[in-house]
Amino acid sequence: MRFQVEAILFDIDGTLVDSTPVVERTWRTWAARHGRDAEEFLRVCHGRRSEDTLALFLPAEQIPAAAAELEQLELADLDVIALPGTRELLPELPEDRWAAVTSGSSALMRARLATAGLPAPRVLIAAEDVSAGKPDPEGYRAAAAALGHDIARCLVIEDAPAGIRAGRAAGAATLAVATSHEAADLTEADAVIPDLTRCTARSTPDGLLVR
Repeated sequence: MRFQVEAILFDIDGTLVDSTPVVERTWRTWAARHGRDAEEFLRVCHGRRSEDTLALFLPAEQIPAAAAELEQLELADLDVIALPGTRELLPELPEDRWAAVTSGSSALMRARLATAGLPAPRVLIAAEDVSAGKPDPEGYRAAAAALGHDIARCLVIEDAPAGIRAGRAAGAATLAVATSHEAADLTEADAVIPDLTRCTARSTPDGLLVR
């Protein structure tokens, strides 16, 4: 599979950084504090903003405090590592040819990237930068616009179904990495690979050739 694109738009958690254990620990800790069943949150939280997940279960007036508590728990647990292939791929990309779109806050995502030893992109669209989180396409459209590229000529790389749906709804090509979900759960993407060791990107006069 080959994609000739102007830019790559990455998710972060589960795509560039292995944060799944941290995310699960955070939700379990929060749920235990509040007498909730963690499993009901874990079934739907991956790839979504915390406030969007909380909105499925809590009254609106309780969401800001709960989201802030979750954020502090996550910032206190930065036990994350770079996922395979990321340290090789990202340095090869010109800074105007890639961005990140995340369901986490900018502060948390920059901390996780730094802890994992990965570069932060020039353009990072975080939870606080959009009015609607994934699977809404707003974040990916905003990233492409900030880079100055046509979203229809971009490749979204994601690990979660919500993110794949966001990329497709935005109008981008989509590539899924089966790092946090089974490949069978990611079939809405144009292609699925085990991780980014299977992906190369080469600069061309028109942008990037991704194989």
